[in-house]
Amino acid sequence: MSTNQTKAQRRDAARAEALALQKKQQAREKRSRLIVLSALGLGLAVLVVAVVLIFLEGQKTPMEKVDNIPAGVVQDTGIPVGAEGTAGTTNEGAKTLDVYVDYMCPVCGQFEALNGASIAEMREAGDLTLVVHPVSILDRASQGTEYSTRAAAAAAWVADRAPEQFSAFHDAMFASQPEEQTPGLSDEQIAQVAEQAGVPADVAAGISDGTAHETYEEWVSASSEVAGDDPDLRNAQGGFGTPTVVIDGERFETWQNPGALTEAITGEAPASEEPSAEPSAEPSE
Repeated sequence: MSTNQTKAQRRDAARAEALALQKKQQAREKRSRLIVLSALGLGLAVLVVAVVLIFLEGQKTPMEKVDNIPAGVVQDTGIPVGAEGTAGTTNEGAKTLDVYVDYMCPVCGQFEALNGASIAEMREAGDLTLVVHPVSILDRASQGTEYSTRAAAAAAWVADRAPEQFSAFHDAMFASQPEEQTPGLSDEQIAQVAEQAGVPADVAAGISDGTAHETYEEWVSASSEVAGDDPDLRNAQGGFGTPTVVIDGERFETWQNPGALTEAITGEAPASEEPSAEPSAEPSE
């Protein structure tokens, strides 16, 4: 500031300098407010997006939340098997036999013992397409090992990785069926069953090391929930149990009578009746 300025000029210059500093401070405060408001706006936008995503996730069906579904599956939960016993194949023009099974379920074992041979004969003859729905409703009966889920996941693994051996593996699992209230088979033992059924060793290794369970556990859980929530699959007591047998979309209740299933598929007369067995049931969660 020049020493030749008058007192009034120095006062005016000081005022101008103070005004300039005030404007700079106001500009800084404005920028700060804009930054804060922008951050708040961005945070609000992120929150809105998160809420929308959570809402959309909640609107998904159980199956829509599943990342891994076995190849060739129909109706989201069923593994079709045609004449050659290969998963993912069908017999064109044949009736469809849907069977919902839990590999721990003793009544499913009875169903297989009573009808397995005739089902295979009709399937190989092209009279029906078998659709296996592996579900898990009896994990509570395997002392905490989740055998039902692990067995169903192994079936899904074989259907996807070794489809030509699926039918043989399915049959072998019931031939090796453990009793309820036991730990069931270990993953290593299920893998041995698979290899004995002709499943390649590298595919069976995925069962023994837990990869099959990890890959298809969500699918098994979703399949079980979908089946349990389907009103068309409920029994006379209003619940879902295994085995549930469906022919061309209609529940078939008299599979316990020898020959009745064959008659329903082909029209052949059934053999004499034997005492019936009640399917296992557990309320859907």
